[in-house]
Amino acid sequence: MVHPSTVPITVTAGSRGLANVRQRSLLVAKLRTLWVLGLFLLVGLLAFLRIVYLGLTGPSPREVSLNDLLTPQRGEIVDRNGAPLARDFRVYSLWFNPKAMTEGSPLIHSPAEIAAGLARIFPDIDQAEIIAKLKAGKPGYLRKSLLPEEANRVHELGEPALEFPLETTRYYPQGSLAAHVLGYVDSYGHGKVGMEEYYDKELASPEGRAKPSVISIDFRVQSALEDELAKGIELSNAKGAAGVILDVDTGEVLALASLPSFDPNHVKPNDMVVTPEEAKMGEVPRGFNRATNQVYELGSTFKPITVAAAIDAGVITDLSRRWSAKPFKMGRFTIKDMHSMGATLNVEETLIHSSNVVTAQIADELGGVKLKKTMENLGMNARPSIELPARGMPIWPSGVWPRLRTMTVSYGHGLAVTPLHLAEAYAALVNGGIWRPATLRKLSPSEVPQGRRVFSAATSARIRQLLRMIVLYGTGRKGDAPGFRIGGKTGSAEKPGVGGYRHHALISTFASAFPMDRPRYVVIAMMDEPQGTAATSYQRTAAWNAAPVVARVVPRIGPLLGIMPDETRDIDISDLKNLVPQETSEDPE
Repeated sequence: MVHPSTVPITVTAGSRGLANVRQRSLLVAKLRTLWVLGLFLLVGLLAFLRIVYLGLTGPSPREVSLNDLLTPQRGEIVDRNGAPLARDFRVYSLWFNPKAMTEGSPLIHSPAEIAAGLARIFPDIDQAEIIAKLKAGKPGYLRKSLLPEEANRVHELGEPALEFPLETTRYYPQGSLAAHVLGYVDSYGHGKVGMEEYYDKELASPEGRAKPSVISIDFRVQSALEDELAKGIELSNAKGAAGVILDVDTGEVLALASLPSFDPNHVKPNDMVVTPEEAKMGEVPRGFNRATNQVYELGSTFKPITVAAAIDAGVITDLSRRWSAKPFKMGRFTIKDMHSMGATLNVEETLIHSSNVVTAQIADELGGVKLKKTMENLGMNARPSIELPARGMPIWPSGVWPRLRTMTVSYGHGLAVTPLHLAEAYAALVNGGIWRPATLRKLSPSEVPQGRRVFSAATSARIRQLLRMIVLYGTGRKGDAPGFRIGGKTGSAEKPGVGGYRHHALISTFASAFPMDRPRYVVIAMMDEPQGTAATSYQRTAAWNAAPVVARVVPRIGPLLGIMPDETRDIDISDLKNLVPQETSEDPE
């Protein structure tokens, strides 16, 4: 029998133990709840403070929308009149996704059927390449830059593995126009070759993305130049061509062309490189800029520069003075003209008929030091000053020029420069004697560089008369356009090759300016290896292929630039006309 005194003690102790356990459990639960609530309150407080901070110091929703949503990833490039030349554009791409179908084959149709269907939509597509990509079973692009209607037609093929991601791409609305000026953007978003490379950081910056980058090119003028150069290539069966149109008072380039060109919307690997075999044959890729990157001996276009230097130096003081036109020996070489031009020639006749013999004698009297200094002042000993990355280094004879070198340089041999160098030099010849660097930036009046004086204003005025006479009476006659008062000089030079000059490969150039009574623009047209065709009377020289290009370009661009044809006015050459027999020249220069 249990003793009654022990029962209350046992019950009481158990009740107290249970009560203590429950109290401790409740206390722990309350503490945990308080910790959780406190943590939530702390997180909420931090979030509130962050919102307040961003509201006071961060960008507004409006600013975020403009900068991140509406502003393109890369800034726009426009011409001098605001016409778009390069901009970002949202386009569809054609992507092969082999995992589009979770079960079975990744393709409903066979690769050959899909390739055939795509060929019906894109005739230029390589079916064999598409079949190979589909059979490989690896995801990747099949084509970029699809129009919406093209994407719809691909969708109608009923192939789930063909997807259409919407992407931002660089778009050139003018196609291949001014491709060498603009360049292109690679798959990593970096600018290559042209102004895309020069302005790369600026175009990707917040400021550059928000505001267009304006260049000096006028796409209307550029279009006319490229069109007429292409026509010149076709008529003369030339390998290529280059051209420059330059404002003589500012140095702004209104057009710069190199043909054949490429499409920056669809750059192909062979647009930028050639095979070793092609390089040995003298071929250059389409992306190579003949106007700024290739140097040439530009032949007789140098003769007005030599005459200007001689007038400035006092070597020529009387334009009626006559020099012997007979060939003469200089060391092992004989300096001669392509055909006899008579016993003697004055300066006017020398330029009109393009005499190497008399030009060489004038340079000999001038001296190598002064002629070399003139060429240096015209920038012909350095790369062209243009903003483009592709700028050729002239082949520049260093040291003291001996007599023979001085003579050959005077008529455009032994010194190789780019067509852009020639454009800058002719601007200085006709604008009053001031050389200014060429630029692809549109300049305000306050930004026009002062330049450096190379020729006196009087010499420049005289050269304007002489250049006009060459077009009226001499080798530049086919470069004239009624009412536009064009003046200029032809030049044809053999291209160098292995073991000497290639006698059947010419560079034909016409360097000109208009209107000569108040020159505003220089126009350079150069044909690379033109052939004698029926259209050029079976002649290969500049008078028959490069000069006609200028004659067609100027009437197209003159009115666009505010220069209307006017046959009632011209530069006054009355004081020189009596020094030239009134006959035309059929000289092939």
